[in-house]
Amino acid sequence: MKKVFVNGDFNVLHPGHIRLLKFAKESGDYLVVGVNCDAISSKSVSEDIRLESIQATSYVDESFILRTSALEYIKENKPDIVVKGKEHELKENVELDVVRSYGGQLIFSSGEIGFSSMDLLRREFLSLSNNVNHNTKYTKRHDIELESLKRIIEKFHDLKVLVVGDTIVDEYITCEPLGMSQEDPTIVVSPLATNKFIGGAAIVASHARTLGADVKFISVVGDDENNHYVQEGLSALNIETSLFYDTTRPTTLKQRFRASNKTLLRVNHVKQHSVSKDIENEILSNVRECIDEMDLIIFSDFSYGVLTDNIIEGIVALGEQKNIFMAADSQSSSQNGDITKFKGMDLVTPTEREIRLSLNDFSSGLVILSEKLSAKSSPKYIFTTLGAEGLMIYNSVEDKLLTDNVEALGSIIKDVSGAGDSLLTSSSMALAVGADIWQSAYIGSLCAAIQVSRVGNIPITKKEILDELD
Repeated sequence: MKKVFVNGDFNVLHPGHIRLLKFAKESGDYLVVGVNCDAISSKSVSEDIRLESIQATSYVDESFILRTSALEYIKENKPDIVVKGKEHELKENVELDVVRSYGGQLIFSSGEIGFSSMDLLRREFLSLSNNVNHNTKYTKRHDIELESLKRIIEKFHDLKVLVVGDTIVDEYITCEPLGMSQEDPTIVVSPLATNKFIGGAAIVASHARTLGADVKFISVVGDDENNHYVQEGLSALNIETSLFYDTTRPTTLKQRFRASNKTLLRVNHVKQHSVSKDIENEILSNVRECIDEMDLIIFSDFSYGVLTDNIIEGIVALGEQKNIFMAADSQSSSQNGDITKFKGMDLVTPTEREIRLSLNDFSSGLVILSEKLSAKSSPKYIFTTLGAEGLMIYNSVEDKLLTDNVEALGSIIKDVSGAGDSLLTSSSMALAVGADIWQSAYIGSLCAAIQVSRVGNIPITKKEILDELD
């Protein structure tokens, strides 16, 4: 029986690794894989996880954590064949003399198209090129100077922001597409890498913090691993949190399976029932304790049961009493969102679909929809987001109805999730520090353009916006 030996970091198991292991298995009878220990590899993925990935591979007969050099292992165990990647063929290979000394072979894989783990991650998640196209027609129409927008953004550090809403964890599973199943019309993929991001109302709080504000975040979570992930992430940003445990629900998890820069499938792990009266009372009590310090309240609602009618009414009453600027978004991905339940907001930011669902009107034009929403729930400003078509602005202040559109500013769209969150956060903060409606809409559109240019909910920084305005 010919034993074959392969070693490596295997930081993210990708198609190049699979091809290498397949080649190695076909070169002998029994494949042994040594996974370099953390002390040797110094990679971002722990040795246990890297070993588990290798063990799940059908080509591998035996695998272990390699705590010595590959050379030492080869000297001691004398495998019949040592396989290395094609990229090593023209380099110095210290194993060669040792392998030859006992009659073994050092061979190199076939040289098929390979992948780098870091290249894979960089392409999907680490590329942050924004490529924003400024709408000069809009800025000229409203006499907006980029320098004035910079001054507005610099004022964000004066704000104290309260964010209340549903906590979500977004998980992206990057896959290699393998084609269609032979048995049924099913897409077949191979998972390569998993990346988690804070989402929902928690990313709104994160945006507000990285844009410069002091932030207080109130939400409900489950007693699970994803809750700990959220707490650690928010703590790292120095966000003050009041997270109330609900044993009847998990921390909402949304999994997205992606291949070739496209989302193939989304799986939601969520319970949508309303929180208990006890949790309602705890949340309202917590708001009362901090309300005097706040300049802005943002409601980020996904209709997952945190923002009940009692909580909304209670916080709105406190906000009106203290004359605090308030903004809201109620997403209708679950078919039951309703932006009209947020009465008397200074700003609401529904999508066209969300406003139509809330009003049960699927035929009227956008201006008529805005008028109906204004009559029903009395927001001062309405930003209706239109995806690739940009943003429609509706201004009802002082009975002077004015509308306008901001074209989408992003030229590269990788992932649309989170665009509305960044728009809501930045535009409401701009209004809260004294920007007019046209300036705030442009700042919100700019942040949305930055957000869609990358995969995953990564908080937008003040520096990123200022750089785009230079």
